Amino acid sequence: MANSGPFDIVVLGAGSGGYACALRAAELGKSVALIERDETLGGTCLNRGCVPTKALLHAAEVADQSREAAKFGVKATFEGIDVAGVNAYKDRIVSTTVKGLTGLIKSRGIEVVHGTGRLAGPTTVEVTTSDGQARTLEGAHIVLGTGSAPRSLPGLEIDGERVISSDHALRLEHVPGSVVVLGGGVIGVEFASVWRSFGAEVTIVEALPHLLPLEEESSSKRLERAFRKRGIKYELGTRFEGVKPTQGGVAVTLEGGKTIDAELLLVAVGRGPVSDGIGLAEAGVETERGFVKVDAYCRTSVPTISAVGDLIATPQLAHVGFAEGILVAERLGGLTPPPIDYDGVPRITYSDPEVASVGITTAVARERGHEVKEFTYDLAGNPKSKILGTQGEVKVISAVDGPVLGVHMVGARVGELVAEGQLIYNWEALPGEVAQLIHPHPTQSEAVGEAMLALAGKPLHVHG
Repeated sequence: MANSGPFDIVVLGAGSGGYACALRAAELGKSVALIERDETLGGTCLNRGCVPTKALLHAAEVADQSREAAKFGVKATFEGIDVAGVNAYKDRIVSTTVKGLTGLIKSRGIEVVHGTGRLAGPTTVEVTTSDGQARTLEGAHIVLGTGSAPRSLPGLEIDGERVISSDHALRLEHVPGSVVVLGGGVIGVEFASVWRSFGAEVTIVEALPHLLPLEEESSSKRLERAFRKRGIKYELGTRFEGVKPTQGGVAVTLEGGKTIDAELLLVAVGRGPVSDGIGLAEAGVETERGFVKVDAYCRTSVPTISAVGDLIATPQLAHVGFAEGILVAERLGGLTPPPIDYDGVPRITYSDPEVASVGITTAVARERGHEVKEFTYDLAGNPKSKILGTQGEVKVISAVDGPVLGVHMVGARVGELVAEGQLIYNWEALPGEVAQLIHPHPTQSEAVGEAMLALAGKPLHVHG
């Protein structure tokens, strides 16, 4: 017979934040129920976000490598993209990861309930299960992790055929001949990179002055330069005005009257919280612009309800959801976890080239009153980057006579380097302290070491 509680914790939403909370709470001896409306666990990241998009990006990398094999003395031919094969590869990665997560959750004794949940009170969730039955789950504490969904602009209807969201883009059964990508943030940039590698003509439209506008400006400019070389077009500082269907797809109109014809329009203007219809107002949970309001410990305005992940106004990253879920579980388990320093969370855009960062930008540092010094190490001087055939940079920002405030990188595989930047930033290391560390040669990690050596006043492989 199904258990309806009372549980120590009832988690609504089995995405990154929700399932991380459930797993950690179970480790701490709590009884946990985990409610998920989808058939599979893992939420957006695993099913419709980070994991499948990174699989597509890897397939795109393989396509580019096969085209460019002759540069490395390897005879290979590129015969095209087998979209069915790419999707099968992508889906296999997702399904095996979902299977592993499902088994892990089951092994921890967590009660999984598939259905649509809604708050019925400060300690109660009503669930309409997938077979149409109604269940009421009681918990000493409720954790909300209902995630996010693709946004659009007022008056811009996503039809799923010519005007699509990232969810639709993951299910395409062909390579579009041409695409306009509305939005130059992470999602838009990654899909633009994939489609260009697959052979599509791509134009990005971004209302702000740069692609990836939240990144260090020099990183954005490096990416723009690389995209220009790849043949990816972009309209920056330009607003979208409208879209009309045409015989060949769509005609996208920008401010000033310019029109771009394409087969598809991808709307990638961000993701909004899934907060409607889950009983927040009735339970007394305060919201702002659709996001649930929380304090530094993810506590809502109702003492028995917490919220994590994309439902709250923190960085929409799976690893942020993990950290928030763990924080809530440990707080409810009687531990004293520290609040999350969101500046210290690594951020990666997995385009070609990749953009990775941790800490704050030069502009933010100055706004906060820091006197800063900075150094940019060009990957042209890094032997491993030459071997890989990538261009880019590692930029380090520090306070004068103080710790490192930000590490900003552009180049192939730099996402794998940002973990060191995370340690440097979060441990408030001085450039001179990092300069004492010996980085293995030849690796791209040496670029971090070279930048730190230069900031410490003892540059090695640096011209001028």
